[in-house]
Amino acid sequence: MQWTRYAALLAKVLLLGLLLSALIWPDLSGIKGKASTARLIVYPLGGMILPLWWWAYGRTRSKLHRTFPWAADLLMTLPWLIDLVGNRLNLFDTVNWWDDAMHFVLWGFLTGGVLLAFAPRDLTRALTTFVALGFGTTAAVVWEVGEYVTFVRNSPELQTAYTDTLGDLTLGTLGALLAGLLVHQVTKADALPLAGNVTDSPL
Repeated sequence: MQWTRYAALLAKVLLLGLLLSALIWPDLSGIKGKASTARLIVYPLGGMILPLWWWAYGRTRSKLHRTFPWAADLLMTLPWLIDLVGNRLNLFDTVNWWDDAMHFVLWGFLTGGVLLAFAPRDLTRALTTFVALGFGTTAAVVWEVGEYVTFVRNSPELQTAYTDTLGDLTLGTLGALLAGLLVHQVTKADALPLAGNVTDSPL
């Protein structure tokens, strides 16, 4: 779909714009004191990892995609963009439910994007779910460890970090689980017309 291409490109432009503004005006970024240096390194990599993979490998060897997977790219870019917007608007510190919602929604986006980009289309629902849980839960653990090492251990958040981390891991895992189920349904629906064409073909 054309709109996914434009949406993915717009998301990248906004992401890079916010990262650049955070470099120029760190006090206004919303990530000052929240591992800003690590975010300024990880976030552009997160937003560009699929295009870099496609340029280096996927465009010539990918068995899943004949053209660049824009929908997957959009889903893999949105988590970094939305997190920056949330911090810039101070939503994580002023809206009680925002952090929990983001761990659920953004991990769902990221897991869905990874599945669409890299998971074989013929996986069963169970295998798709296991892959989603494997990636989503592992990524959530890496994120929480990164947060602890870079800023939580030296911040007032340390007092509530254990409870918060357990909640974040649970919500991230549930988001990944939902993404796995949805991606299986979407890819299954997309494959139905192709299967029908093969069945109905006189050849």
